[in-house]
Amino acid sequence: MKINVKKLHQDAVIPKYHTNGSSGFDLHALEDVTIEPGQTVLVRTGLAFDVGYGYEMQIRPRSGFSLNSPLRVSNSPGTIDSDFRGEVCVIFTHIGTEKSWEQFHVKKGERIAQGVICPVIQADIEEVDYLNETIRGENGFGSTGN
Repeated sequence: MKINVKKLHQDAVIPKYHTNGSSGFDLHALEDVTIEPGQTVLVRTGLAFDVGYGYEMQIRPRSGFSLNSPLRVSNSPGTIDSDFRGEVCVIFTHIGTEKSWEQFHVKKGERIAQGVICPVIQADIEEVDYLNETIRGENGFGSTGN
């Protein structure tokens, strides 16, 4: 499979898979960004993608970045639809408090998230008056055990 990527800025880093078994390719910060505790920000990548009809690109956290920083991908996984051609950005929230973490600095060129290409199925959505009955029924949160 081939996807097309366009640099929107000369300093953008074209992503790559780091191992043959990697499911995600690394996305890099386009510029330095300082994020305060409790703040949510967009971090630019400087890239636009054409992943092809029938696919999406999911933006997921990098485990090492999450382990070593107070930043979390806010809408994880983020969805980049097949027809979107704008700049891909990563939404981060600084989950620390002023007492536990100070401001956090994302460095230009740093690997901040990963993109994963996934197939998409569009369902036929039909309004009905009833749904099939199941053993679980309407039982929700925690209903199948801890």
